[in-house]
Amino acid sequence: MASPTIEQNNKRSRPFSHIGERVVPLLPRRCAAWLLEASLITASALVPYSIGEYIRIYGQGETVPISPVLAQTRESISKTLALPPSPQSEAEVPPLTNLLWWTALLAPISISAWQLYQLGKTGQTLPKSWLGIQVIQPTGDVPGVGRAVVREGLGRYGLPLGTAYLIWRYAGAFPALGVLSGLAGLMLVIEGGMVLLGSRRRGWHDCLGKTYVVDAWQHLGEEIQQPYAVEVQSNWSTHVPQDGFTTIILTAHELEIPKFNLLRWMRQHPGTTIVSGVGVVVISVLGTFVGTQIYIQNQANYRDSTQQNNQVFLALVDQLSSPVLENLEERRAAILALARLNDPRAIPLLVDLLGQEENLPLMETLQQALVSSGVESLPYLHRLNRSLVNDIAALSGENSDEDGTLLESRLLTSQRAIAKLLTLHSGEIRSFDFDRTNLAGRSNQDPQFTLVLDRVDLAGNSFRGAILSNASLENSRFYGAGEDGRFGTFDDWISDLSGADFKEANLRGAILTLALIENTNLMGANLQQADLREAQLTGSNLSRANLVAANLTAAVLKNTSLTGANLTEANFYRANLQGGSLVKIEGAGANFSSGDLTQSNWQEANLFQSNFSDTNLREANLAATDLTGANLRNTDLRNADLRNANLSQADLRGANLAEANFQGVNFSQILAPSSDQFLAPAPQEASAAKIEGVDFSKVRNLNIRQVELICRQGGKHPQCS
Repeated sequence: MASPTIEQNNKRSRPFSHIGERVVPLLPRRCAAWLLEASLITASALVPYSIGEYIRIYGQGETVPISPVLAQTRESISKTLALPPSPQSEAEVPPLTNLLWWTALLAPISISAWQLYQLGKTGQTLPKSWLGIQVIQPTGDVPGVGRAVVREGLGRYGLPLGTAYLIWRYAGAFPALGVLSGLAGLMLVIEGGMVLLGSRRRGWHDCLGKTYVVDAWQHLGEEIQQPYAVEVQSNWSTHVPQDGFTTIILTAHELEIPKFNLLRWMRQHPGTTIVSGVGVVVISVLGTFVGTQIYIQNQANYRDSTQQNNQVFLALVDQLSSPVLENLEERRAAILALARLNDPRAIPLLVDLLGQEENLPLMETLQQALVSSGVESLPYLHRLNRSLVNDIAALSGENSDEDGTLLESRLLTSQRAIAKLLTLHSGEIRSFDFDRTNLAGRSNQDPQFTLVLDRVDLAGNSFRGAILSNASLENSRFYGAGEDGRFGTFDDWISDLSGADFKEANLRGAILTLALIENTNLMGANLQQADLREAQLTGSNLSRANLVAANLTAAVLKNTSLTGANLTEANFYRANLQGGSLVKIEGAGANFSSGDLTQSNWQEANLFQSNFSDTNLREANLAATDLTGANLRNTDLRNADLRNANLSQADLRGANLAEANFQGVNFSQILAPSSDQFLAPAPQEASAAKIEGVDFSKVRNLNIRQVELICRQGGKHPQCS
C-alpha cells in the first residue's frame, strides 16, 4: 500500500534568495548586526555634535543665540542624566554650530525611524541585510511596523535602559554617570544574552514582539520550521487516479482565538445588561446632583467671602484716605490690617502708598506691613526701588533738597524691606530678578543703610546691574544644589552678578561657584577664602580686592583687572587670565599652575614662591617682578618680558624661553656691598635659579655675567664650552 503524502500550506513563508555558503554562524552575525545598528545611530549624533562643539570653542566670528528647541532639548537631557551645569557662554554659538547640532538631533531620529520602517516592511535593517538576517512573525510574514516598534523600542532598548536608569536614580548611585553607563551596558548584555537560553534562540525582545530571527542565506527550497499549529480536517477527500495510488490531502490553518464581542454578550445576558444600565444611570444622576450642589455651595461661600473681603478692603481704603495728622494711629492700624487681608489688591496698594508717603513713622509701618506680607511683595518693591532711583537721578540736577530727602527716605524704606525679606526667606527665593536694584547705602541718611546679608542663601537669583556697594555678604551662598539636591548637576542654582556694583563689599567666604560675574565692579571687595571655582569673571574689575586663600580653580578672568589685589596663597589652578592686568599684586604662595596667562601684565608683582608650573605665559609682561623661589617648571615663556625680574631660587627646568627678554634678570641673590668694598660682590651660587638643562640659546638681552652663571649652573647657551 502506498504511503500517503501530507501537503502543508506555506503560502505565507517568504522564500529567501541564496547568496552563498554560510561561513559564520547566525548568532555572531546577529550580534554584529546589532552593534552596527547601534553604532550607526550613535555616530549620526556624535559626529555632527562634536564638529559643532569644536567650532563653538575654537571658531571665530559672529555668534547667534542657540536655537530654543536645541536649548530645551539640551536642558531636558542634562536634567535627566544629571549632567554638569553648562557654561553661560554656551548661550551664544556660531550659526554653523546651530546647524550641526540640529543635524545631531534629527539624524538619529530619522535613521532610527527608517530602520524601524525597513524592519517592519522587509524584516531587515541595512546591517541585517548585509549579514543575511531576517526577522519574521510566527506565520512567516514580515513583522510589520507596529511589531517592529514594540520589539526594538520597548523590548531591546526601552525596558533594559529604563530599568538601568531607575536602579541608578534610586539606588544611591545618582549622579555618577559612569555607574549609569555600566548599568545600561549590563542590562543590554543581559537582555541580549537571553538568546542563549531560549530554545529557538529568541531574545526577550523577540518574545515581547512575537518574532523569530532566521537565516536569510538558506538554500532555495529549504523549509523553515513554522511554530503554528496544524488543524486536520475531519473529512478527507480521496481521489483514486488510474495508476492506483491514493492521495490524502490535509489543509493547515492557523488557529483563530475568538475575540470578545460586547454586543453579543449583551444579547446573551439581557437581565444583567438591564440591571447594569439602570445602576449606571442612577449613579450618574446622583453623582451629577451631588456634584452640582457642592459646586453651588462652594460658589456661594466664595462669593460671600469675596464680598466680605471687598467690604473690609474698601473700609480700610477709606481709613487710609483720612488726613494724616488727625488719624495717624488709625492709618497705622489700617495699614497693618491691610497687610493681613487676603486680598490680591492689598500689596500693590501698600507699595503705592509707600511711593507717595511723606510721614517717616508711616513709612516704617508700611515697611513692616510689606515684610509681613512675605515674598509676594518683592516684585512690587523691586519696581518701586527702580522707580525711586530714576526719580532721584532726574532730580539730582535740580535744587530741591526737600524733595530729594523725601525720595531718599522712600528708597531707604524699600531697601530695608527687601533686605529683611531676603534674610527672613533665605533659601526660599529662587530665580528672582533683582535687575538694577539699588541696595547701597545713601550718604545723606541717618542712620545710613548698610545691606547685611551674612550667611544668607541667595543661590539662583539674578543681580545683574544691581548696586550692592559696601554690602556685607559674608559666607553668603550664590550657588546651591537644584531640585535634585545634588551639586554638579544641570539644575544647580547659579547666580548672575554680571554688571553689578560690589565695590568695597564684604564677600569673605562667599560661595560663588560657577557664578556669572562678567563686567562686575569688585574694586576693594573682600573675597578672602571665597569659593569662585569655575566662575565667569571676564572683564570684571577686582583692583585692590582681597583674594587671600580664595579658590578660583578653572575660573575665567579674561581681560580682568586685578591691579594691586592681594592674591596671597590664592588658587588659580587651570584659570584663564588671558590679557589680565595683575600689576603690583601680592601673590606670594599663589598657585597659577596649568593656567592660560598669555599676554597678561604682572609688572612689579610680588610672586614669591608662587607656582607657575605647566602654565602658558606667552607674551606676558613680568618686568620687575619678584619670582624668588617660584616654580616655573615646563612653563611657556616665549616672547615674555622679564626685564629686571628676580629669579633667584626659581625653578626654570623644562621652561620654553624662546625670544624672552631677560635684560637685567637676577638669577641669584646678591649681597649689598659694604662701605669699604670697592667692587660689587659676586652673586651667591647657593641661591641661584634651577636652570640645569634649560635652553637659553634664543633668550634676548643676556649679558656676560648672566651667561657665565647659566653655564656654571648647567644651562644651555652657545657660549657655554
